[in-house]
Amino acid sequence: MERTSQVIGQSGPFLDALEQASRAAALDRPVLVIGERGTGKELVAERLHRLSPRWDNPLIIMNCAALPETLIEAELFGHEAGAFTGATRARAGRFEEADGGTLFLDELGTLSMAAQDRLLRAVEYGEVTRIGSSHPIRVDVRIVAATNEHLPDKVEKHQFRADLLDRLSFEVVTLPPLRARPGDVAVLADHFGRRMAAEMARDWEGFSPEAIDALIDYQWPGNVRELRNVVERAVYRWHQSGPIATIEFDPFQSPHRPGAAAVTPAASSPAPVPSAPATLGDTEPADFKSRVARFERDVLTKALAANRFNQRQTADALGLSYDQLRHALRRHDLLPG
Repeated sequence: MERTSQVIGQSGPFLDALEQASRAAALDRPVLVIGERGTGKELVAERLHRLSPRWDNPLIIMNCAALPETLIEAELFGHEAGAFTGATRARAGRFEEADGGTLFLDELGTLSMAAQDRLLRAVEYGEVTRIGSSHPIRVDVRIVAATNEHLPDKVEKHQFRADLLDRLSFEVVTLPPLRARPGDVAVLADHFGRRMAAEMARDWEGFSPEAIDALIDYQWPGNVRELRNVVERAVYRWHQSGPIATIEFDPFQSPHRPGAAAVTPAASSPAPVPSAPATLGDTEPADFKSRVARFERDVLTKALAANRFNQRQTADALGLSYDQLRHALRRHDLLPG
């Protein structure tokens, strides 16, 4: 595998999916890879190709969602000169380019019904016909397809051909989302962190225990791709010595972001009226700043205890970002030593 195509993980569900893909690689049959965005569907497709007898032939990748519907068939099957406006010369399609190798169709569920019909014929008979031609071309192509949709539901809604799904689902490999692989988060974070530190010519000192806990607690809707972005951003923004202690999950978080209207007194909710006037104790500071600081420290202490000292959950409970909570804890000397 190339360095950019490493498949990293040690959790049981992830290893089971890899083992399933590895077993299917040797068979010259279609494979359907299912998974949320960012789970590594393209890496698994490459693994299927590299471990197959076709490994030294082309692996052609086509994202079916990246092209308008009018061009998908021309991309898949090719066209002759003059077949349509702009077709000044003949062009081979992805099937012809993948002859003898593997064709990876990403975002399969976005194909139009007309394209599905022609794809079914190519899969069934190993023949494609360029647009504008009446002569079929024999091709020897293995299909690996991927989607983040549940295709049987699309079949029931008449949005996907049942017979095409039957042909492509000889084996179905479902990749677990990162939230189902908690044991892999720290491993992946260390890998991406080391690589980013090397790119920036920095020493790699890892993450603090609190940062690791925050990474593990996060739900990762963008899966491994999002984790990589978060880790690389953390390495890039960390300018201190020692392990990285600050993790920013949302780079758009800002009080000045567009659309974040300032809260005015007229629009804000009325403050609760105390049942009795507050009185100063003998030991309570009298000046305004000291009293506010003491109140803030008490709020932070109680929120930490209520959330079992999980800083990520505490930040969410207080309506703060993780970085804002960390700054507040540091200001009041509440960070663990």
